[in-house]
Amino acid sequence: MMEPLLSIRLRDQRHPYQPGDALECAYQIDAVDAADIQSIEASVLWHTEGKGDEDLGVHYFERLEQGEVDGQDLRALRVLCTVLPNSPLTYPGVTLKIRWCVRVRAFLRRGKEVFFEQPFVLGSIPPAIPVLQPEPESDSQDDESDGMM
Repeated sequence: MMEPLLSIRLRDQRHPYQPGDALECAYQIDAVDAADIQSIEASVLWHTEGKGDEDLGVHYFERLEQGEVDGQDLRALRVLCTVLPNSPLTYPGVTLKIRWCVRVRAFLRRGKEVFFEQPFVLGSIPPAIPVLQPEPESDSQDDESDGMM
């Protein structure tokens, strides 16, 4: 049996998006029987990576259930549009990173779930540069005698 295919396409491929910009994308599920799809979720979210606990924030969310949309096939091409927030901005840090993405998840019969993420950049924070620690100075001193006995 073939794995279902999820696709996400950002309408505007600009890099980066700025706060207040409209993010529009189309998404679709394919290579699966319509009767096998229980629901689809589409979200625009950010998450952290790196040291400490990972955080996640959902900016936009929609869920479509089978039978909820009269006569519509959940495999159909759908469009979501949202205005991007002021923060948090994408942050390409060394010990902490903040990443944005559009995520589409499909819940199938028999408890199976598939998802796909399309990353994008929000804001214009330059990449972090690791700070190099200076080498500690040697504590050894010359053992030369000063001529005194």
